[in-house]
Amino acid sequence: MDAQKTVKDLLQRIYGEATGTSAFQRIAPLIDRFPAQKRKKETRFSPEDAVLITYGDSLVQNGRAPLATLHDFARRYLKGAISTIHILPFFPYSSDDGFSVMDFGAVNPELGSWQEVAAIGQDFQLMFDYVVNHFSAKSQWFEYYLEGREGFKEFAIAVDPSADLSLVTRPRSLPLLTQYTMRNGKIVHLWTTFSADQIDFNFKSLDVLEKMVEVLLFYVAQGAAILRLDAIAYLWKEIGTPCIHLPQTHDMVKLFRSILDCVAPDVLLLTETNVPHPENISYFGEGRDEAQMVYNFTLPPLLFYAFVTEDATVLSKWAQGLQLPSADNTFFNFTASHDGIGVRPLEGILPPKELDRLIEIVNANDGQVSHKQNADGSASPYELNITYIDAILADKTSEQAAKFLASQAIQVVLPGVPATYIHSLLGSRNWVEGVKQTGRARTINRPKLPLEKVRAELSDPESFRSRVFFPYLNLLKLRRRQEAFHPNAGFAILDVDPKVFAIKRHRGDQVIYALTNISARPRRVSLRKLDLSAPTIDLVSGDRIDADLIELKPYQFAWLTHAAGFPAARTVAAV
Repeated sequence: MDAQKTVKDLLQRIYGEATGTSAFQRIAPLIDRFPAQKRKKETRFSPEDAVLITYGDSLVQNGRAPLATLHDFARRYLKGAISTIHILPFFPYSSDDGFSVMDFGAVNPELGSWQEVAAIGQDFQLMFDYVVNHFSAKSQWFEYYLEGREGFKEFAIAVDPSADLSLVTRPRSLPLLTQYTMRNGKIVHLWTTFSADQIDFNFKSLDVLEKMVEVLLFYVAQGAAILRLDAIAYLWKEIGTPCIHLPQTHDMVKLFRSILDCVAPDVLLLTETNVPHPENISYFGEGRDEAQMVYNFTLPPLLFYAFVTEDATVLSKWAQGLQLPSADNTFFNFTASHDGIGVRPLEGILPPKELDRLIEIVNANDGQVSHKQNADGSASPYELNITYIDAILADKTSEQAAKFLASQAIQVVLPGVPATYIHSLLGSRNWVEGVKQTGRARTINRPKLPLEKVRAELSDPESFRSRVFFPYLNLLKLRRRQEAFHPNAGFAILDVDPKVFAIKRHRGDQVIYALTNISARPRRVSLRKLDLSAPTIDLVSGDRIDADLIELKPYQFAWLTHAAGFPAARTVAAV
């Protein structure tokens, strides 16, 4: 099989011919035993693709497993708007709200069971986290490592603390090495990129490789349609290098892709690399050999900046470069996630003084700024910890739903698949009390909401939640009916007004001009010079539009197309 030959070739390239051959002899039986799936989809992506990002217990209900509560909510409200649910790590864990995994094959019993996960998979596609860089210091695997048990002796990376690690790229300000005592009394200093509780895997060990390939295939067997490669950029370590984006790391992503090509060619890999844009998109590889999707990490901070300045110039210039290497690739467009707003992607785009403007807004609105350690010992901003709603509104007393929705309208019209964090969809604001409880900045956008309270607020058309939630659903439902919003549809960024983000999307016979006023004042623009001469309709409002003079209210967005054959948006009533 060609795919298996690719697997073998990659293993030999990563590990050398002899060790790579041994690795293949261990991996091939795993592939052969897996019940291979035939490709069911003619194309990888569709205009109907839209992802909800959520923790398993973002919504809670007395007496019910949170995953069952999530399923009930999704079935009631999200059918026809969301195609895929990304359940953030739902495994037993020891810290980091799930990302210090103690058991990669189990569901946290506080959330439910594999039965609840499978039930969600009956109504929505599933996206799992493949936490491939590290494992919990409180896991059985780490206990086996400390014992020196056969098969686990090289699971972690022990480093001489006198080694020169100055070149290593640090995403945090915590120490890179953490001291542990083996059960025989020996002191070891282990590589811990993110925290002392998160032990980095040693992928030079074939024992680690075999275990994690088993995990990969297990997740596919449990129904995962998308696998998010968490912190993948740091997977391979070589002292004397930055230990980020190393060739072996890219080859490991290609290896995972090739294994999936053997057994489950419809399952997609999504790389999570919070780095500047050129580094981020390097994980597309040559277009058909690495990840199918990458997080569009530059979008959240740059969109925030556009709304702060009421100027789309920089955003528009950047968006012109959102070209894809093949039809097998697309962007994973998001503005909010369980983490904060990463600012490393702004490097080379905004000068430091402009980043300071964003930081001032965050600090003035109950947010915080997380830092990373630089090679020279200094620290620099890494992440803005604030809900995306509070960032965009830039006023903790504001309830200007239209302004926030305008930001989301830009997200969903860009090339790629839109992904919405549940607390953006629900209109959640900064959870300041949660930060006080945990002492962790990221808690600010990770509240656990009582379902009955959420339902009550959604049933009140005057509530902020309702004024965000239902128009947002309308937006997603309308988008999925437009072929021009196919993730890989053609596009062009239009220069109509610095205060209006304008993009042309086209596929087949459909052309849509998506205009968003990012300012607090009305704007008037004309599309006549763009040859949109026929009578047009705004798909959002259903109104007919004169292309000679389009009037946009503050924070209004319009999706303009030829009138024939394209119905206006349907209203979603409060449930």
